[in-house]
Amino acid sequence: MAAQGAALQNHNNELVKCIDDLRDKREEILKQLRDDEAEKGKIQADLQTLTKRLAQVNDSIARKTETKVEYDKVIMETEAAYLKILESSQTLLTVLKREAINISKKKQASS
Repeated sequence: MAAQGAALQNHNNELVKCIDDLRDKREEILKQLRDDEAEKGKIQADLQTLTKRLAQVNDSIARKTETKVEYDKVIMETEAAYLKILESSQTLLTVLKREAINISKKKQASS
């Protein structure tokens, strides 16, 4: 009977040890869970900050793109007007030279 009592005590000790090991493992998992939850919270906060910043950058890009389009339009219109001025200047110069020649010919003819 003493042998059975010793075996029972031995099984009891093993059972207590197994339960303690399981509790230690549970505590380790709980610690990992808390760490993961903390990291998750930080990542979510970072994500929210980055999402807000992304929206701001997208708005900035949209506004600057509109401004660039306006600059492109003004530049194109100004260049077109400048080319017309150059053409008009060339025409005016040609007319002026022709009139100067005509005046010179009239002056020579009347001399």
